[in-house]
Amino acid sequence: MNIYFAAPLFAASDLQYNAALVEKIRQRYPEVTIYLPQENAAINDKSAYADSKMIALADTEKVLTSDLMIACLDGLTIDAGVASEIGVAYAKGIPVIGLYTDSRQQGADNQQKLAALQTVAENQFHYVNLYTVGLIKLNGDIYASEAALLEGLAAFLREDN
Repeated sequence: MNIYFAAPLFAASDLQYNAALVEKIRQRYPEVTIYLPQENAAINDKSAYADSKMIALADTEKVLTSDLMIACLDGLTIDAGVASEIGVAYAKGIPVIGLYTDSRQQGADNQQKLAALQTVAENQFHYVNLYTVGLIKLNGDIYASEAALLEGLAAFLREDN
């Protein structure tokens, strides 16, 4: 099985997190092949040169040859490249499982946090683009932790066999 790992990759913290999570997945599921775009130096070595068409063609080819996409949704907004990759996957019927770990999701049953929604500029929760979320949920699922993501991946791999 080929998995495309869609995630932001421009900050050192992004690169480290992506590599660590992909390594966990590779160790737990050695039978899968994971494409992590940051490992493709031909287009992602930022000291070298790759134009927009080279990047789009290389990553789109990998999305289209994938059986599943894992997409990291964390950040101020969903990374624009990740959102584009999700759109390509959706258009081609490739399932997507998302990881959205933002801690502001917690407390959905806290009455003070819910009441604050009625006050301008007091939203205690994080907003994530609902169009992109909808594309994922139409052909996949979203998990709030790495542990839940790994369980969801296990279920997907069982269903695939």
